[in-house]
Amino acid sequence: MREFDVVVIGAGVAGEVAAGRLGENGLSVAIVEDRLVGGECSYYACMPSKALLRPVELVREVARVPGLEIGPIDVAAVLSRRDEVVAHLDDAGQVPWLEARGVTLVRGRGRLDGERTVVVDGEQLMARKAVIVATGSSALVPDIEGLREAGPWTNIEGTTATEVPSRLAILGGGVVGVELGQAWAAFGSTVTLVHRGERLIEREEPFAGAQVLQSLREGGVDVRLGRSAVKVSRPGAVVIELDDGTVIEADEVLAAFGRRPGTAGIGLETIGLAEDGPLVVTDDLRVPGHEWLFAVGDVNGRALLTHMGKYQGRLAADTILGRKAELRSDGARSPRVIFTDPQVGAVGLTLAGAQAAGLRVRHVDVDTSGNAGGSFVGRGAAGTSRIVVDEDRRVIVGATITGAEVAEALHAATIAVVAEVSLDDLWHAVPSFPTRSELWLKLLEAYGL
Repeated sequence: MREFDVVVIGAGVAGEVAAGRLGENGLSVAIVEDRLVGGECSYYACMPSKALLRPVELVREVARVPGLEIGPIDVAAVLSRRDEVVAHLDDAGQVPWLEARGVTLVRGRGRLDGERTVVVDGEQLMARKAVIVATGSSALVPDIEGLREAGPWTNIEGTTATEVPSRLAILGGGVVGVELGQAWAAFGSTVTLVHRGERLIEREEPFAGAQVLQSLREGGVDVRLGRSAVKVSRPGAVVIELDDGTVIEADEVLAAFGRRPGTAGIGLETIGLAEDGPLVVTDDLRVPGHEWLFAVGDVNGRALLTHMGKYQGRLAADTILGRKAELRSDGARSPRVIFTDPQVGAVGLTLAGAQAAGLRVRHVDVDTSGNAGGSFVGRGAAGTSRIVVDEDRRVIVGATITGAEVAEALHAATIAVVAEVSLDDLWHAVPSFPTRSELWLKLLEAYGL
């Protein structure tokens, strides 16, 4: 048995941040990981997907600028750069960061074994102060007849494949589906995307889904809305039967149905908790009834986003360190970006979400590039900027920005939403000229200021 102040189960970004913050503040910390230090985002999600999409984004932007030309995408070079970004699936470069903060890395699968105890391959780790569960999430593969037997891609294969499939079928029109659909289509794959809903990325504003849909179709993706797969087989090629009787044949099928929390097999039953669903936490990131147990990142289901997992990791660490830690950005307030072209950046509530919450709101929309800055970036590209205003408090409760290279613009919206900056104060935050930041001026003018 070894004793530490804190034991962290899971060395994805949420667990890493919590462990590092605790270690650099003098606590003894063990972090347990049976796969790659850095987690899903570093190797199989955020980082490789952006490496795949960045060339697509650049090709489209160059086409918007007169006087420039660009050759076809060198797919081999793109995949090589992707491999460099994910460190060739080797976490050796991640470990020194933990070591520099005095954190002990324990390789193996960790599971709880009663209060404050974690077992790793037969060895007991005792936590004097706290245990942090940061086991993330995994791809959901639903019970569609024959799907699992067909060996579907998930985000793991979809972001790390070494060859372009001639035909790729994607089941699901959320973030993973639209991002990887656009990337692999640009690399030469014939992509068919099937989504049971009537619009893509349904959690975002309808105009965002419509603009991404148009872009996918312009890029050659066959998007079929309002359809579901009912049976999948792989007699050679993958054969997918849809609920309207049509059949799709592909070389690979990507299951993009969302995520499930990593609670299975981590010993929750030893402390009287169930494994089904997310590990519910209160606003201080503690598990109710277990003051010593914290859960951060995807596993608690509050916001399945890497940056929010890091944020939660910092706050959990501060709580353990005895500091005041107030969770102010969470759930619907979380900033989120879809890295297609057009990009979709959103924070806070959508218009429908604000109305469902019973708020008296008003929204205004402007063209994202309808300003002087749009002459230079995103020239002529589709894009809409929307703010949703709580009329009673005169603060923005939601913002969505779509268009070319808008991800960096989202942080200003996040500050406005989280800090509840009044519209009157925003009016005096003057955007520089000629930049697309003037979209804020245009929005406030459209509102009537």
